[in-house]
Amino acid sequence: MQERIQKFGSFLSGMVIPNIGAFIAWGLITTLFIPTGWTPNEELAKLVGPMILYLLPLLIGYTGGRLVGGPRGAVLGVIATMGIVVGAKMPMFLGAMVMGPLGGFIIKKFDQAIEGKIPAGFEMLVNNFSAGIIGAVMAVLAYLGVGPVVQSLNLVLKTGVESIVSAGILPFAAIFIEPAKILFLNNAIDHGVLGPLGVEQAKEAGKSILFLLVTNPGPGLGVLLAYWAFAKGASKESAPGAIIIHFLGGIHELYFPYVLMNPILVLAVIAGGASGILTFTLFHVGLVATPSPGSIFALMAMTPKGGHLGVLAGVLIATVVSFVISAYFVKRAAVHVDDSDLESAREKMQAFKHVKLHKSISKIVFACDAGMGSSAMGAKMLERKLKHAGFDLEVVNYPVDQIPQDVEVVVTHESLTSRAKKTVPQAQHISVKDFLDDSIAKGMIELLQQAGTEKNSAVPEIAAGKIIAEVTITAKVLEKKNIKLGLKSVDKWEAIKMAGRLLVQSGYVEEEYIEAMLQREKDLTTYIGKGIAIPHGVNGAKEKVKKSGIVLLQFPDGIDFGEGTAYILIGIAGVGNEHMEIISNLAGSIVEDGGEKLEQLKNTRDVDCAYHIMTTNG
Repeated sequence: MQERIQKFGSFLSGMVIPNIGAFIAWGLITTLFIPTGWTPNEELAKLVGPMILYLLPLLIGYTGGRLVGGPRGAVLGVIATMGIVVGAKMPMFLGAMVMGPLGGFIIKKFDQAIEGKIPAGFEMLVNNFSAGIIGAVMAVLAYLGVGPVVQSLNLVLKTGVESIVSAGILPFAAIFIEPAKILFLNNAIDHGVLGPLGVEQAKEAGKSILFLLVTNPGPGLGVLLAYWAFAKGASKESAPGAIIIHFLGGIHELYFPYVLMNPILVLAVIAGGASGILTFTLFHVGLVATPSPGSIFALMAMTPKGGHLGVLAGVLIATVVSFVISAYFVKRAAVHVDDSDLESAREKMQAFKHVKLHKSISKIVFACDAGMGSSAMGAKMLERKLKHAGFDLEVVNYPVDQIPQDVEVVVTHESLTSRAKKTVPQAQHISVKDFLDDSIAKGMIELLQQAGTEKNSAVPEIAAGKIIAEVTITAKVLEKKNIKLGLKSVDKWEAIKMAGRLLVQSGYVEEEYIEAMLQREKDLTTYIGKGIAIPHGVNGAKEKVKKSGIVLLQFPDGIDFGEGTAYILIGIAGVGNEHMEIISNLAGSIVEDGGEKLEQLKNTRDVDCAYHIMTTNG
């Protein structure tokens, strides 16, 4: 159930997050120009209504349609959303989240039904008229039927929230919100439920407290401060960096693992969240739009005139309450909450003890979310090590939801194991934290030896198609101008953007590919271990790749990726299967030599040296 909710929440947030800039633009215009704004302007205030009634819902409808049905789905999503927008007197965000994906779904199914059946020369005619006819029908149905239903649902939700607020029990919402955030459902709650309702409140009252319920950084800040003050080992050392990125950068996900290390701390974030909401209520404050990301800067920017003291008070109170409670539990558990806890995921390799292999095993699969990044490198490394040990097995990588049914052993990141088990329940499953961990190969070799799997005396080359092909990284793929050394540390989102902009400047990708890289990181980290991150776009962004290429960014002081610290970022764009081929070859270039090349790459200030390391295959 948690997994399904996470997927649904990711889909909802996927419609909103790409358009956050538009929400912020609307929020700033509202803050500045409405009668109660910082610089009231009757003429410019006319922008507020059309933007919230038309622009924002249509953007959501467009994005939702594109997520489901591609470019044609985007057009149908907008047309269908227009019908529901015109038929309502309130902002139709929930309606857009329904009609946008529905439009994309219907046109996608239509295209699948007629695929290969259109006479040559009539493709454009059929495509245009099918979109027009289906769009017109959906717009009319949305106007007459769906719009009134969604409007009634909106009114029910709005009435319910207003009742909770007026009854003075809104702080109790923290009992549900804070644990849900720890389960990575923050986007689903904020953008899928509270955001749309908050926008409606802000339209009428100029602000909404609902925008503060999930985005208050205080509860998480209190937990991190407690770790910094009273914990031991790596958790204490990593806390300051997490504090900066969480509080100033607004990436709340950074404090979630600290709570999961000591689950009793959920009481601290609940108490902190509730006290913060109570403070906001007492000061009668709210925001004009969703602050995204939820940093203190974003909160201040979205606070209307006269509300900054109350918002700051709510954040401060939430921080203090969370810190006091967290301090007690962190100190009590200080003996146990140390390096061993932060590194406990590496102990997942004990799962090998529960795996029994058959002598006849022939296929091993590495699976990650998209089957394009970390799993490709992990598969290549394992294949080489097994080959060196004398075992000639098929080692391949796949998206976690597309693992073939004949696979016998599946290696996945621990956060994806449950999905992998649903795809191939009959297989043996091994959960890992780091695809580059040497213990994976060691554990697999031990299992093969225990099973009595025969070795190949000559260790022949694996046939083409059995494993990802070798591709030499040459000047065509990596240019010296795209190697940037000695860069100043930034947060991981800015680092990924830097890599993306370099790919764009070199003509490898279109501008939109950068957003796809950020989305990939939100879905699942691109940190693969040993100080390396390989940011790349989601699978659906291949159309934005012009030609294959990579860029290399070196950050001597490191970038906190949550899962670990990355010193080397290798931004990757590949046409077709070249994406995975490039990634797999990196294993031979910089990883599999005992770490010597990797250490050189982390520390060198010579571009020629870095280029030689990258272009010299293992």
